[in-house]
Amino acid sequence: MSNPNQELIIYVDKNGVPTGETAPKLDAHTSGTRLHLAFSCYIFNDLGQILVTRRALGKKVWPGVWTNSVCGHPAPDEPMFDAIARRAEYELGMKIKDIVVMLPKYSYITPPFNGIVENEFCPVHLARMTTVPSPNPDEVDDYKWMDWTDFVAALQSDTTDVWSFWCKDQVRQFDDKILAPYISK
Repeated sequence: MSNPNQELIIYVDKNGVPTGETAPKLDAHTSGTRLHLAFSCYIFNDLGQILVTRRALGKKVWPGVWTNSVCGHPAPDEPMFDAIARRAEYELGMKIKDIVVMLPKYSYITPPFNGIVENEFCPVHLARMTTVPSPNPDEVDDYKWMDWTDFVAALQSDTTDVWSFWCKDQVRQFDDKILAPYISK
């Protein structure tokens, strides 16, 4: 019997179309993770700074690694923007607004990290904060605000896994025209 409080992931095809199959999130992330639906979001403050987070050490997937503001998985039948707002509130204790899609068809497969492979169809979004962060320690070990140029330089100089694979890969593909209003002061 399934647990109604257990978070599910949605399996998708290579175009991001749901296959009709779901699985418990923690059971689905393994060394052979199947393609599933996810999202990444980069949250900005009024100074044009990006909120970056260090994933909690107790997380199964990429623990202790610095990354973008918030990542997660929409629940079955949950609209993507609702899922992003839900995870921002759950992980960061904050509300967000002005969500836009940066990379609508982004997908990736990570190299193994602690025996786990990420395999996600993961649209990437930008948003603005409306409240200050108050992170959930089960999700976020640390956080900081960074100027965009310092953030990009940190990603580019990372030859290990200080920063998440997906964050480094996503930022290389950002569209400056969509990003500009978020980083302008």
